[in-house]
Amino acid sequence: MNFKSFSFAPEILRAIDECGYTELSPIQQLAIPHIRRGHDVLANAQTGTGKTAAFALPILQKLIDNPSERIASNAKVLVLAPTRELAEQIANSFERYGQYLDIKVAAIYGGVSHKGQANKLKDGADIIVATPGRLLEHIQMCNVSLSHVNFLVLDEADRMLDMGFINDIKQLMAAVNDERQTLLFSATYPSAMKKFSASVLKQPKIVQATKDNTTAETVQHVVYPVEERRKNELLSELIGRKNWHQVLVFVNMRDTASSVVEELNQYGITAAMCHGDKTQGARRRALREFKEGKVRVLVATEVAARGLDIEGLERVINVDLPFLAEDYVHRIGRTGRAGKSGQAVSFVSREEEHTLANIEALIGNQIRRIYYPGFEVSNRDALIKNINSTPAHRRRKARVNSPGGQEQGEARIKNRKKISSVRSAVKKTKLTLKK
Repeated sequence: MNFKSFSFAPEILRAIDECGYTELSPIQQLAIPHIRRGHDVLANAQTGTGKTAAFALPILQKLIDNPSERIASNAKVLVLAPTRELAEQIANSFERYGQYLDIKVAAIYGGVSHKGQANKLKDGADIIVATPGRLLEHIQMCNVSLSHVNFLVLDEADRMLDMGFINDIKQLMAAVNDERQTLLFSATYPSAMKKFSASVLKQPKIVQATKDNTTAETVQHVVYPVEERRKNELLSELIGRKNWHQVLVFVNMRDTASSVVEELNQYGITAAMCHGDKTQGARRRALREFKEGKVRVLVATEVAARGLDIEGLERVINVDLPFLAEDYVHRIGRTGRAGKSGQAVSFVSREEEHTLANIEALIGNQIRRIYYPGFEVSNRDALIKNINSTPAHRRRKARVNSPGGQEQGEARIKNRKKISSVRSAVKKTKLTLKK
């Protein structure tokens, strides 16, 4: 099925054609008819399957079908997203799809000046794409009102709940027109999401292009067991030996990101960082250099798991497994997009085996393990035997948490033995006297 089947306006079809889109993806085929008919929609699909076009195209068509004047400090469409990167990507998509239409799109997110965004909002926008926190700030500053919003989209809604945006979202929804059409899109569908969707959607049409929490069939999953302390070393070894280019690496902590970049640079592998402490400008620059091939590796924390759209990305590496199994689906969703093949590589230490089991249970598949020569995980029994044989372990009974060190510890043990001997003698004497 192609896009002409839905009778989009010539201006939209022209933009779609220039974007290189031909056939509709499953989520687009299922969601677009319901949105065009005005239903609330609960859509569950894998990342990289065309979710943005699934809601953006029918919304643009509805704006054409029901034209109205732009209202100062207001909007007709509101799209909420969890991260700056995703908000910016969605805004860019609306602009591309609507490039031959008279529409105004405002992207509102943190990390940049309020003033520039306030100026965009002053004359009104047809479409606002925002992160919840920053949009609330503009409302409190009286820079924008949501009273004329007729279309509300919650994209990556599960992630917004995970990030603690639930109260912000409720405040924003209370400010939006009650007669709005609400669209909720999510890659995963945990129980909290089911409860939330039931409270915000009115008789929704449920669109499920794939089974809950599945990953794209185009992605190959592999795991490398490795000691925690040798993960960075294994990363540089694989990238260097296998000559991998344009690799997106995920870690859990900002400090880990710094150590990974330092390790890679020492081996002559160019790398950049993308995490929450970086300014929006620095994150954009890192992503641009990665896309342009100026750096081979982009090291990111969870903030980049959503919204990064890197065309043709072949490989994602999890140096750290994510804390939540659902986040694995989002991370590796950066590769294998739009029907192209990709590889999801994960490092797993012995301490992360339980997390890996949760991920395998979530996606319904056991991930193939590769034991890389020279990086095998130590046998647990052998490790314990080795620890027991060390002089430090043999002296463990003499160790105490005091500045006196080993000698003082040994002296205290001798004293305790003497005290025990005296107490025993006293006890025997008392028993004798009683008799």
